[in-house]
Amino acid sequence: MFETIFFATLIFLFLNRNKKRRRPRGLDAELKELVENSNDATGIGLEIKRLLLDVINDDKNDLEKFSDIRLAQAQHILDRAGPGALYWMSEIAGQLATLSAAQINGIPTNVNAELRDGATPEDIVRIVVRP
Repeated sequence: MFETIFFATLIFLFLNRNKKRRRPRGLDAELKELVENSNDATGIGLEIKRLLLDVINDDKNDLEKFSDIRLAQAQHILDRAGPGALYWMSEIAGQLATLSAAQINGIPTNVNAELRDGATPEDIVRIVVRP
């Protein structure tokens, strides 16, 4: 009885050993994987951009900072993208701070070239965050 269970378990593990490690075979499968991964990164980038624009909109309308909706939105991004999303959002914040310092000090930037005069925070986010 125990031998049958043991052998059945052994055969099951042998047959399913490659399911977790399975890599795509062939150029078509690798291309498909690359396209899926790039679409995922673009989707995450768009979600981060949407979050930044929503935070700016909340600030303009004097809505609650760190609201449950924004925290849930950020948590969804973090769950989907992992620590890379936190790093990416920190990088965006660093770029925005550098851009603000450059504008205060009168240093021309590529954002000035694209927006000319009267840049709004939303316009800056749209230019800086390009997924």
